[in-house]
Amino acid sequence: MLLPLLMNGQVILFVMILVAIILSLSLHEFGHAWSAKLYGDDTAQRLGRMTINPISHIDPIGLLMIVLIGIGYAKPVPFNPNNFKSMWGVAGVAMAGPAANLLIAFVAVNIQVYSVMAGWSLGENRGFLMFLEVLIIINLILMLFNLIPLGVLDGHHILPYFLPRTWAAKYRTLNAQYGMYALLGLLMLSLLGIPVLGFLHRGADAIRSFLLVVA
Repeated sequence: MLLPLLMNGQVILFVMILVAIILSLSLHEFGHAWSAKLYGDDTAQRLGRMTINPISHIDPIGLLMIVLIGIGYAKPVPFNPNNFKSMWGVAGVAMAGPAANLLIAFVAVNIQVYSVMAGWSLGENRGFLMFLEVLIIINLILMLFNLIPLGVLDGHHILPYFLPRTWAAKYRTLNAQYGMYALLGLLMLSLLGIPVLGFLHRGADAIRSFLLVVA
């Protein structure tokens, strides 16, 4: 939750996290829109979603939820799979959002380390390094969270491509009926302090160690 930071006077950290979330969600959704266009569907482009402008992607209610309860959402990018030129189009579009988050984390990790090693003035700025740290953590967690194959998360578009056809059909049916309830259950347990989503932080830490290329 971000609201306690503001109430405790940690205004700078509150702003850093909020800016990082807005930037991360915007690039995540842009990734979906860009990949849909790449696969042959211009629905998102026609609706003005082929941009990194947060105004096009951020849902005010979803952002308010992030501030108040720590969980929210952006505007989903619409696409028409009938326009895709590849059978992998749906999975490709779904994977593009998490991939955008991974790319942001990769760039941020390497800038963070290189700026210190190279002796840049920014590398001596604690605020700059802290913002990069926030950006890294948020993007890796956002990537892993969206790959969960439940409800409307990106993972539910991806998993069927790796299942036998009959299993994929059963999964789609079950997810359509119960996936959102299962996801909401996980979120509620997490909000109650039960670490059912603790693997997101552990996974983010593990992935981070592989992102550094600066020698």
